[in-house]
Amino acid sequence: MTPTLEDFLAASHVVSIPMRVRFRGITHREALLVQGPAGWGEFGPFLEYGPAEAARWLSSALEAAWSGWPAPQRDSVPVNATVPAVPAEEVAAVLARFDGCETVKVKVAEAGQGIDDDVCRVAAVRDIAGADARIRVDANMAWSVEEATSALGRLAAYGLEYAEQPCETVEELRDLRISLARNGIDVPIAADESIRKVEDPLRVARLEAADLVVVKVAPLGGVRRALEIVDACGLPAVVSSAIDTSVGIRAGVALAAALPELPHACGLGTVNLMAADVAREPLVPVAGRLPVGEVPVDRDRLRELSAPAERVAWWHERVRECWGLLA
Repeated sequence: MTPTLEDFLAASHVVSIPMRVRFRGITHREALLVQGPAGWGEFGPFLEYGPAEAARWLSSALEAAWSGWPAPQRDSVPVNATVPAVPAEEVAAVLARFDGCETVKVKVAEAGQGIDDDVCRVAAVRDIAGADARIRVDANMAWSVEEATSALGRLAAYGLEYAEQPCETVEELRDLRISLARNGIDVPIAADESIRKVEDPLRVARLEAADLVVVKVAPLGGVRRALEIVDACGLPAVVSSAIDTSVGIRAGVALAAALPELPHACGLGTVNLMAADVAREPLVPVAGRLPVGEVPVDRDRLRELSAPAERVAWWHERVRECWGLLA
């Protein structure tokens, strides 16, 4: 049963959580949490997203709070550590926050930085994490095909599991795969934005533009919709997060637990990137894994992290804009 708009808003809480380090251009993460009969849901599209894109995040929150998720196929999921675009000398402190993770995702192509910064950061990760660790890099669509070929040619020396969305368009990803093959650069390509930010996510598979896909629950409209997309693509999937609280991470765990196969560590160990959380016991990795289970939200934490009244009003208006699109 779907709630009314006013019931949804009455059951919601808007939070503003400081980040430990600047990540994706933000210093505070805002999100709206809502409690329904099936549990807690999270609505946290980034501030620059328009109503059409943000509406999928609202569908995901409704699924979590009012419908629940498919039955899990496993009782825990492996996760990767995440290293923002910090200087190489800060890598050790970042990795220390992740308990037992054997895979590390490294942000590259940060605005204002260059490939030398990326190489130093990835080299530091390889040195600290060791020879057996898996390292993946994420460029967030920042490179052209030529730039990506050159950059990945240098970064490949550190043994990359894959490069996530190095270029913006599906066609560029396809051309990059061809360019890498022609240049003897062995780096698989993962599609992220080309899956979650487009009307037709299956073009990635049709154009053979990626070796695997990155799927995020909220941007795709919920766990069930994400499972449908993975099945239709027919490519290995990596489940990732969008800088969520433990409530949003729990939805990602539900997707990872429901997938028939889970060949790669999940990008769900990101709660530690924030300086606080809405759960008394945040959903963070233990021995490199996250458990499948409920995440009790602490109402004292909700009050402590409450956003200012004007931001609450802003988020409520955003829900109203998206609600009409869902209908």
